[in-house]
Amino acid sequence: MSRANILGTGTTSYLELIGNGKTYRVPPYQRDYAWTQQEWEDLWNDVVELRGEPDGRHYMGALVVQAHGDREFLVIDGQQRLATISLLALAIIARLRRMAEQGADDERNLERAAELRNRFIGEKDPASLVESSRLRLNEVDDPFYQDYLVQLRAPLNPRGLPRSNALLWECYRYFSRQIDELEVRAGNEGEETARVLSETIARRLLFILITVDDELDAYTLFETLNARGLELTTTDLLKNYFFSKVRAETDIESLKRRWQALIATVRQERFPDFLRYHLLCEQPQIRRQRLFKLVRDRVRTANETFAFMDALETRAELFAALGDVNHGYWVDLSAARPFVRELNLFRARQMTPVFFAAWRRFSDDDFVRLLKLAAVIAFRYSAVSGLNPNLLERVCHFAAKAVIDESATRPGAVFKRLRPIYVEDDRFESDFARWTVGTRGQRAKLGRYVLARLESDCGERTVDAETDPGTVEHVLPENPAGEWGEVFPADRWEGAVDRLGNLTLLERGLNREVGSGPYATKRAAYQSSMYSLTREIAELAPEEWTPALLDERQRRLAARAVRLWRSDFA
Repeated sequence: MSRANILGTGTTSYLELIGNGKTYRVPPYQRDYAWTQQEWEDLWNDVVELRGEPDGRHYMGALVVQAHGDREFLVIDGQQRLATISLLALAIIARLRRMAEQGADDERNLERAAELRNRFIGEKDPASLVESSRLRLNEVDDPFYQDYLVQLRAPLNPRGLPRSNALLWECYRYFSRQIDELEVRAGNEGEETARVLSETIARRLLFILITVDDELDAYTLFETLNARGLELTTTDLLKNYFFSKVRAETDIESLKRRWQALIATVRQERFPDFLRYHLLCEQPQIRRQRLFKLVRDRVRTANETFAFMDALETRAELFAALGDVNHGYWVDLSAARPFVRELNLFRARQMTPVFFAAWRRFSDDDFVRLLKLAAVIAFRYSAVSGLNPNLLERVCHFAAKAVIDESATRPGAVFKRLRPIYVEDDRFESDFARWTVGTRGQRAKLGRYVLARLESDCGERTVDAETDPGTVEHVLPENPAGEWGEVFPADRWEGAVDRLGNLTLLERGLNREVGSGPYATKRAAYQSSMYSLTREIAELAPEEWTPALLDERQRRLAARAVRLWRSDFA
């Protein structure tokens, strides 16, 4: 990012930030107020500590603003902090007013309250006598902030407030209680209360102020700063940019409805991934940090904004469906469900652009075949061989482009484009023979799935990993003792216990019986198991379980896996 577009950087106090007639406006569609008592307490504790340290300073982090003239600024990052400090200031002003109403140095306390209000909250224009607020929040929070909090009025029905308005009100009440309980010297209450704002908060809370004149610079800065708590997200920044391109009120309302529906479909936290996969249909190797620049380059007018929204909406439901095997999309395409489940199990998101391109271009049967192909490739490439995901994304881009350009109109043609990421049989078999799958968290689900597929292939019945009652048994126990230490010394045990060749399916009752017992006890249970792969262990190892026999079993499973997870087009 060129420094020429940064108008200024430096450390500034809250007084310098808010003084000299400067105003700060939160973009209308930026995130609502979201801080809670944890953040309020942190701020209050910082203020209390500073009161006891005359030379102390506290840094509030970076504040990124976009300049609109000399005294008007758009808040890109930091609105939660500005709003919260403003509420603390209002609580102090209200306390001074109450003291005056109760007859405590009334004239001086009213004067203090008025002076602090002019300095930190807003002041009257000398010509129009209209009070202007130094801080404007977003469209949801600003009416409540201006009409109630700035005016020090209590809402008639606090329980009926929208969540963010309720948080603003609770924040104000929290600081009001803290100010009421603040220890001050008798006879000097008003002066010390006022000093909390005019000295401690105004002069000793410091910000790193970064002023830019361009949305892209603001976005790039945001990506590299360590924001505190609930600040802007990538999604918020992109949303603000979209709305900045729309002017007509009817268009704003339309965009607002469509945006809310889009985010409800793809989910706020997943929107950057959704947008990146959407753009990966057209160009390769898109990093999250470049999303804003790419969008800005192609969306510059209201018409382009709505056209971009049209394109996103056509893929939003499919994106959601690919992450949810029970989504309504699969009701009439039930054959897709096993492969959707597998893709989620393998966390194979990189192939999403290919699905975006093929949806509605392929017949239902061909789309299911594409899902199956993708699951096989992902299992070989990512789950077992653990190869570079960057190549996966690049190859998937070119495959998606071929589908869109109609140079690949069937799954077989797509496979030709995906061939560079299809792990060949020899490599896959070799990697599978050494594979350590693990039995905790997501890896546990993956290991159970693989064992169920292998059992279904060699046994007399189909085993569903999600519904089968069997448990995953470690032949070499997770916590070996006794004779196990003689066969598997400590330096061999840790690397062997979670190898796939050491795992098998076993009835729950039998698993409890054998526990971490000796191999002879386990072998007797294996012989009576209903699982074919488990009975084979007893045949392979009639006397003891050794590292060599574990290797042999896993080689046999690998040979079976090559046939099970193979492309129909290889």
